[in-house]
Amino acid sequence: MDHVNDFETAADLTYSKLPFRPRFSSEAREHYTFSSVDSLLADTLNISEMLKHHQEHQAPRLDALDDYYEGNNNGILRKSRRKEVHLADHRSPHNFAEYVSQFIQGYMCGIPIKVQHDDETVSDKLNELNDQTDADAHNSDLILDLSIYGRAYELLYRNMDDESHLALLSPLETFVVYSNTVEKKPLAAVRYYTTVTGKEETHVEVYTDKDIIYYTAKDIHSYHLDEVDRKEHYFGGVPIVEYSNNRFRQGDYEKVLYLIDLYDAAQSDTANYMTDLNDAMLKITGNLEIDVEEARSMKDANILFLKAEPSVDGKESKVDADYIYKKYDVAGVEKYKDRIANDIHKFTNTPDMGDSQFAGTQSGIAMVYKLFGLEQKRAIKERLFKRSMMQRYKLIKNILRFANEGDFDIHGLKITFTPNLPENIAEELDMFVNAGGVLSQETLLSMLSTVSDPKEELERIAAEMAENQNSLLNTYSFAPTSAGGANGSEE
Repeated sequence: MDHVNDFETAADLTYSKLPFRPRFSSEAREHYTFSSVDSLLADTLNISEMLKHHQEHQAPRLDALDDYYEGNNNGILRKSRRKEVHLADHRSPHNFAEYVSQFIQGYMCGIPIKVQHDDETVSDKLNELNDQTDADAHNSDLILDLSIYGRAYELLYRNMDDESHLALLSPLETFVVYSNTVEKKPLAAVRYYTTVTGKEETHVEVYTDKDIIYYTAKDIHSYHLDEVDRKEHYFGGVPIVEYSNNRFRQGDYEKVLYLIDLYDAAQSDTANYMTDLNDAMLKITGNLEIDVEEARSMKDANILFLKAEPSVDGKESKVDADYIYKKYDVAGVEKYKDRIANDIHKFTNTPDMGDSQFAGTQSGIAMVYKLFGLEQKRAIKERLFKRSMMQRYKLIKNILRFANEGDFDIHGLKITFTPNLPENIAEELDMFVNAGGVLSQETLLSMLSTVSDPKEELERIAAEMAENQNSLLNTYSFAPTSAGGANGSEE
């Protein structure tokens, strides 16, 4: 019999007894499974329980990861860190999360993903479709969502002009239900969102391989669903495709959230120290009397004049003034922060571009070794991304065939990623030429950033050469003379 996992599992009860609990629920990255789509839709309570579980266990993790990407690091911002009200309480978040995700996004798809087919006619059709759907930007957004949330979703649909299009869906409002077999085929996908039109109302859309079923939930807490509409679609499969960042659907900076919190705390403590130093307490020692108003006026003028009172034996006592503040080990604290920052880069496999050792003057092979960890991560991401892209184009093939707009063999599809990595062209050319290699003019021109179309540039060169040759011929040619001589007269 099918059921959704209980919300308080034995693992949760065990965690509650520990002195330290994980940041996210143990069920925050689970897949939803069911035996069949018919049994899933037989009772709306099945979908309702999944919606509730998604809100209670999965959405909090996704929200937190989204906050860190936007720079709202809740580890440092969520509560006051200092009990003394008179001391500074700076809380400074550092956006390591954005740095990690945008670096990986640019590395993977800064150069657009190529989609080609063995049949050139099909390739032209797919390129036209990709231009129509702005697939390059869409793929880039998918990879960014993967880096942030560990998962991403796209919806395939037909617009008002009866054209196939792609839409990016928020992981906070979307999930897919898979079969509970070893194949884990998608049975249905759920998208839900809340609107406020006089009163709050939750809208739920369930996508199967044949239909789109629309529900509303007036009571958001019970998720009691009422079906309001049902429409057919013709994609021949669930038109919402899920992309996974890795086997565990984990984001690229998710494992270093605690390290980011440590760095935020260290930098905030440094700022607190500097502020506390400026507001440090003045300590005056010695036998003297000073009026409070007089002391305040001297402080405002940044002058402190202390006149000692004579002691009982008539001698003048010693007077001294200095500030009371906590001593600060500058070198030690800075090394501590550097270690944390280095660990963040190491465990996310992203280089620190501000590091003096990560310089553009290094050889190409040295750069490859520095990015070796990221290359391994990229290989995993690419395999999973290609798998989901193949599902996308399988659905596109189905709708094109249904609409009599064409057909193609899905197995002839080739998807190519090109890492967006600076290349040491001069070093490669030297090695190639020294080995006796020869390159065509078109290839050499393609290496220049100022030349956008090498073939067109070659045509211009040929035209200029022909024009120059004609100009030379006209310069050195002589007009023909008559038989009678240059002046045409007979001798």
